[in-house]
Amino acid sequence: MLRHMRIRGLGVIDDATLDLADGLNVLTGETGAGKTMVVSGLGLLLGARADAGMVRHDVRHAVVEGSVELPSHHPARERALEAGALLDNDDDLILTRTVSGEGRSKAHVGGRQAPVAILAELGELLVAVHGQADQWRLRRPEQHRVVLDEYGAAPLAAAAHAYTHAYRALAATQAELRRVTELARDRAVETEVLRTGLDELERLDPQPGEDEELRAEDARLSHSDALRFAAGAAHDALRGEDDTVEEGATGLLTLARNALAAQHGHDPQLDALEARTTELVYLVADLGTDLAAYLDHVDADPVRLAAVQERRAALARLTRTYGDTIDDVLEWGRRAALRLDELDGAHDRVEILRAQAINEQSTLVDAALALSRARHHAASALSAAVTAELGHLAMGRARIDVAVERHEAPDDGLPLPDGTRVRFGPHGIDNVEIRLAANPGAPARSVAKAASGGELSRVMLALEVVTAATPAGDTPDPEGHRPDTFVFDEVDAGVGGQAALAVGARLARLARHAQVVVVTHLPQVAAYADRHLVVHKSSDGHITSSGVSVLDDDARLSELARMMAGHSSEVALEHARELLEQARRRRDNTD
Repeated sequence: MLRHMRIRGLGVIDDATLDLADGLNVLTGETGAGKTMVVSGLGLLLGARADAGMVRHDVRHAVVEGSVELPSHHPARERALEAGALLDNDDDLILTRTVSGEGRSKAHVGGRQAPVAILAELGELLVAVHGQADQWRLRRPEQHRVVLDEYGAAPLAAAAHAYTHAYRALAATQAELRRVTELARDRAVETEVLRTGLDELERLDPQPGEDEELRAEDARLSHSDALRFAAGAAHDALRGEDDTVEEGATGLLTLARNALAAQHGHDPQLDALEARTTELVYLVADLGTDLAAYLDHVDADPVRLAAVQERRAALARLTRTYGDTIDDVLEWGRRAALRLDELDGAHDRVEILRAQAINEQSTLVDAALALSRARHHAASALSAAVTAELGHLAMGRARIDVAVERHEAPDDGLPLPDGTRVRFGPHGIDNVEIRLAANPGAPARSVAKAASGGELSRVMLALEVVTAATPAGDTPDPEGHRPDTFVFDEVDAGVGGQAALAVGARLARLARHAQVVVVTHLPQVAAYADRHLVVHKSSDGHITSSGVSVLDDDARLSELARMMAGHSSEVALEHARELLEQARRRRDNTD
């Protein structure tokens, strides 16, 4: 809620401060006093485009500052804190906009410099400005749906929440299905590689350590002649069967042992040497026997050698592809079998997701139709309520039609039970448009195109009055957050008399639920004010400047008299008193 605003160096305003209250704040003043500059200053504070022509010619900068009250739950508070803003102890946020004479603009949010776009974001959450050029809520088609959903409130909220849940569930399933499907080609290639490798392993059937065993056998068979010669020479040397030695090692060791045995028992040290020699005799004898056995088995076997080398070559193909050793290859085969089972299961995952998507699509269609029915019901009620409100705002011949139509998409939409294909969006299958028929028999057109500036403000006033009683917590859409402050400019254009009193009564009714700021030239509207501010101008003959004051009861009577008669005569003051009393009675009787 907007509490204070200070404007310096903007147009005719030299230095003015607005202290705003809860309820209905009315801003009046003579023509040319600067009421428009107050609204323009508020626009700058809310992120509107800056214009160097707005800066007073005798200053370097125009500055607009505003203090906004932000309770803990307010979405604008969260956005401001994200931008680095600091709040004071009263949870007030200070916004500042500076515009130089060259047109350069700076924004500060909570004492921190920020992009002007942040002010615009905060502005849409904080203040709704309804003037000829500021009807953003009606000029954006998506906002028409938000207005309807606000009005539908609790009855519509359950349907909207059910649809949102179904929409997100299907979107998540479809995203997962796309991800799994997009990987199908890669899975097919990987599956083929794994199957080929596993088939080769199954055909060759390698055994643990087989590559090392075959390497050793290959070396033995390849060198069989040299191995036989070496073993035979060693055997002959041990047995004395070599013509180059007189006696073999076995005979010499036997002689040595016999010589030592002849003196056995005379010296323990010599007896120990005899025992060791005897052991050598036995070891050499065993070695000779083993060499003889080795000679019996070491034969050249070209057929076996060829088989070993062929087997080694086959195993080498495996180790080149799947691991450094056969044991590594066997470990790869174990992992590959597990991965293949997983990939085979991926096909089942696709089928499961497809079935799940079909079920969720059916749920989404049901939820969309339920939401659409709720919107049609709310649209009929809203059309009637706003049309009735327009009857109180000098637009009694106008008719509002809230049209709810479906996003038809014959080529890429989802089918409804009747065969129609429609596009499903985050908020349903409906296009919502608020249409206005300004006169009987005239076709209803989008309200943003069919209404003039003043009419558009009154349509928006009617909408705000009708939707204001909706509890905030019942809004089914987070985009449907209503601002706490409404500003109306030109809402009374083209009306007067009793119609003007009706406009004031409707503004006062809206002010029961929100802060309302109205710029008006009609005393019938100003008479409803909870706080009356006046823009006054002064001139020293060379420079004209304006300021803003809050009126007390006497000053208010004088201002109403001026607005009614152009001066504050006793007759005009009496008429002003009658007008205030009439407004009081009408406010008390307004539903």
